This record gives sequence, structure tokens and C-alpha cells, in this order.
Amino acid sequence: MKNPFQPFPVTITKIIDETPTIKTFVLDLQGNKFSFDAGQFIQLTIPGVGEAPFTPSSSPFVKDTLEMTIMKVGRATSALFEMKPGDSLAVRGPFGKRYPIEEFEKREVLILGGGVGLAPLRSLFLALAENIKKYGKIYIKYGARTPADIVYKYLLPEWKTWKGVDIDLSVDVGDKTWKGKTGVVTVLLDDSLQNTQDIVAVVCGPPIMMKFGTLKLLEKGFDGKNIYLSMEKNMSCGIGQCGHCRCGKYFVCQDGPVLTWDQVKDIEDPF
Repeated sequence: MKNPFQPFPVTITKIIDETPTIKTFVLDLQGNKFSFDAGQFIQLTIPGVGEAPFTPSSSPFVKDTLEMTIMKVGRATSALFEMKPGDSLAVRGPFGKRYPIEEFEKREVLILGGGVGLAPLRSLFLALAENIKKYGKIYIKYGARTPADIVYKYLLPEWKTWKGVDIDLSVDVGDKTWKGKTGVVTVLLDDSLQNTQDIVAVVCGPPIMMKFGTLKLLEKGFDGKNIYLSMEKNMSCGIGQCGHCRCGKYFVCQDGPVLTWDQVKDIEDPF
């Protein structure tokens, strides 16, 4: 039986500067047999510092590399941001529940993201795009603080050309170069969507964005069982043993991180 606490080594092959505080790390899996489903997370070990949970941002269909889009927010990520291609890390996992994408088939999917929250949503989007004919239209509604804080700026133009994909962006504060919408990401939901009770919505971003994004979706008529949330908690062990990620009756590392609004709506301050 595989030891869930035993990581395997990986090597950084490329580092992409996404924004002033966000980088994408491309990891070579060194031939290790590893696979994940969109929505699951891993524990990333930074030698000499410790480990932290992150959700892959790459396609689950890519098996030889793993991409992690990470914001610099604390001790572990600060150390990670000092590393260079060729440096070694370690990975254990995957852990948690995936997005049930087979239940999304023949339905429209709304991806609502804020800031670095587009990272795990990118993995879901690429998983859906792999067999895009199985789904209805895919909407990406994404908001960032400023134009400089938009992740995947080099990928968005290509995604916009994909048949069946509709992308809309907003920033809290624009500048003289910004031609898009200005305001928090919920302004992108002001445009009418038809038959919202049949649309699947997937939300990921800062807690305050997830809270008000979910409330806006409910206001627009979305069914709570069709609103999937990628929850972020202190998932230290990854297997429901340490209890740090408890959210009501759930352990986010084991019962999530993908949970529906129907599951968490009665929990006081679930975000």
C-alpha cells in the first residue's frame, strides 16, 4: 500500500512570471507514475522549509510534467520564489475530491475565478477542453485586481479562439491600457445567462470573492447543487488526520476541496 506521507522527487524545469506576485512552476516528474483529476490537490515539499498544499494548474491529461501556479504569500512560497530551474522539490498526493465532470456533460459550464484562483480552474478548463464536444458552452468569467495582476495573459488570446469558449475579464482598478470591464468580478455576471438552473458554475478565488460570487450566482437563479466551490483551508496532512481543515462536518482535504454550495450553505462562514 502506498504511504500517503512519502513524497517523490521532482525537478523545476521552467518558471513563468505571471504577475509581480504569482509564478507558474513547471515540474519534471522524473518518470514517477503520477496522475490527478481536476480539482484534486498535492502537497509540495520545499527542502529545508516544509510543505504546503497546492492545486495543479496543468491539464490532467499531461503525464510527464506538472504545473503549479502559486502566489507568494508566506514563508514556504517565499522560499519557493527564490528557487531556479534545476532545483529539486518533492510531491505527495494527489488528495481530495475531483470535479465530477461526467455530470457536466451536455450542460453549459460557467467558470468564475478571481486572482490566483484561476490556477485550479485552468486545470478544470483544460480537462473540459480535451473533450469539449461533450459539453455545452464554457464561460470563463475572471477578475483580477489590476491589469498587471491577470494570470495567463499569454494563454487567454488562444483560449478565446477555441470553439465553444466564451471569455470575459474584469479588473478592480484599470489603467490607461485597459479596454475591458472595470469592477469586481461579479460585474461579469450582470449580463443575462439563460436557464441558469441548468448551468453548472465552478468558483475559485479569494474567500471574499467566493462569498459574493456565490451570492450573485444564487441571485441569478443558479441551483445550490450546481455551484461547485474549490475550498481553501489549512490542509496539512492531506488525509483527514490532523483536523486543521475542518469546515463544519467536513474535512476539506478529504471531503473536498471540491464542495457544492448545498453542502456548505448551513456552515457559519464556510469561506
